[in-house]
Amino acid sequence: KEIYRGPDNHDGLNSIVWFYRLPRAVVCLFVGALLGTVGSAFQALFRNPLADPYIVGVSSGAGIGGAIAIVAGWGEWFGNLGIAGCGFVTGVLTLSLVYQLSKRRGVVDVRTLLLAGVVVGSMLSSLLSLVLLLFGKDESQILHFILGSTTEANWQKAAVLAVAFVVGFGILAVETKRLNAFALGEDVAQRLGINVRRLTKVILVVGGGMTAAAVGTVGIIGFLGLVAPHIARRLVGVDWRWSLPGSALVGAVLLIGADLISHYFFSAITQTAGMDIPVGIVTSILGAPSLVILLRKANVRM
Repeated sequence: KEIYRGPDNHDGLNSIVWFYRLPRAVVCLFVGALLGTVGSAFQALFRNPLADPYIVGVSSGAGIGGAIAIVAGWGEWFGNLGIAGCGFVTGVLTLSLVYQLSKRRGVVDVRTLLLAGVVVGSMLSSLLSLVLLLFGKDESQILHFILGSTTEANWQKAAVLAVAFVVGFGILAVETKRLNAFALGEDVAQRLGINVRRLTKVILVVGGGMTAAAVGTVGIIGFLGLVAPHIARRLVGVDWRWSLPGSALVGAVLLIGADLISHYFFSAITQTAGMDIPVGIVTSILGAPSLVILLRKANVRM
């Protein structure tokens, strides 16, 4: 029996595949790749194996924008990209604020940037909770966005994420040799003739933009950008020329797997067809113990 007749046929299973399953899988692929890539780059930049894409407060900023878009009813703007667009804008604005706060005499101090990211992120998380309390009528939708959900995936979002990944990964891939040197220490990088200020700015701006695109589209996906680089380095080594693309691939595979668990596993448990939980819950539940195991088996130094 023929069940596949292309995207223009809207019958039964064909519609489910083309307008629900396939775009959801593609969105998971690119979000996972975005977070894995940024996690790898940030761990090199901060020389910290526990750095992740959300460490500079971008996730909370994008979360605020997405929540406001939901409450204001802007979700259907720009071809159902209203939430993603607002999340991206507020995420980038948050990164700009953290970047300015971390400057000392015109130079970005990495330690100050980490502290500024934590402080700004905590403040915005509180504002996000306030939005949730003040607008209870949209509480369920906002919660799904905050916890990370792919149920609203569509081809428009997939296209935006694809562009964000191709552009962002292309820029970061050019910097992998410099990241190798920077991961050994800022002094080492300077002695090798690397412009540390420029490299820091490129990684922060590009990584922050990629994170804002991911969070603005599907919400906050915990632990993925933290775990994927560790797995990639164990598979291909610490050379960022290989571990950066490896982290993208691992991140994509992990998120697709987590999304399958969030859909099929919990549907089977609850005996309710189509019963999904936010995929961010699954990545957090599985990611935390996985990271502990990885860090216990390996030296946590870069």
